[in-house]
Amino acid sequence: MDKLDKILKGKIKTGCRELKEQLSDETLEELYSVYPFNKFEYIISHLISGQIIDINEYLSIRSSYINRNKYLYLFEITAPRTFGETWAQRHLNEIVPELQRPDKTTDPYYTGEYDFWYNNIKIEVKASRAVRRQSGGRLIEKALSIEDNASFDMNFQQLKPDCCDVFVWIGVWKDCIKYWVLSNEEVRSNKYFSKGQHRGNKQKEGQLWIKNSNIDDFNLYAVDVRHILDKIIEKSNQHTHCHE
Repeated sequence: MDKLDKILKGKIKTGCRELKEQLSDETLEELYSVYPFNKFEYIISHLISGQIIDINEYLSIRSSYINRNKYLYLFEITAPRTFGETWAQRHLNEIVPELQRPDKTTDPYYTGEYDFWYNNIKIEVKASRAVRRQSGGRLIEKALSIEDNASFDMNFQQLKPDCCDVFVWIGVWKDCIKYWVLSNEEVRSNKYFSKGQHRGNKQKEGQLWIKNSNIDDFNLYAVDVRHILDKIIEKSNQHTHCHE
């Protein structure tokens, strides 16, 4: 929202005194809004009425905002499991439809410990979102774009390298989605992998944080969406055998 705020405030400054009073910070702070009517609708309608912007400029502002925030809706998902499992699994299956949902017919030993199956390859998908590292506030208010320089944490947790052959990680920014594909051994031996997320866990469960300070270390595993399946196949030849 910061960029949109700056654009609109710049337009307000060019208006007449009456318009500036109607759109002053004090007025906007006291503005009572009910969805879908909000501060931005109020400002834009006044700017159009005051002939500060025309419909074509409004459409340009709108298009630019949508492009900068096309995945912002994913930050509205507040339940971690709904995002990390429901959305992530559905999303990966949509872009790689060759992946199968495992069951006892594909793997007699299957008990729900991984998400997808492809030609005897066991695949686990994890997803996380890039949010500003600060306490308080809603996720959607802390969502970052790929170009932001702010500090962020992306936590990939409940990683069990003993239970799958290949990991697909999905990182979501408000304007971009990135994918990383790693073999279970590449996760297990990664210097950022923290073992023992839960005490007494016999499956050697751990977690890993991708941050602004270490994200470049994962460029080796980054993959274009069109090549995810090829990379899964490639990485499956590098894995260590899963424990049954």
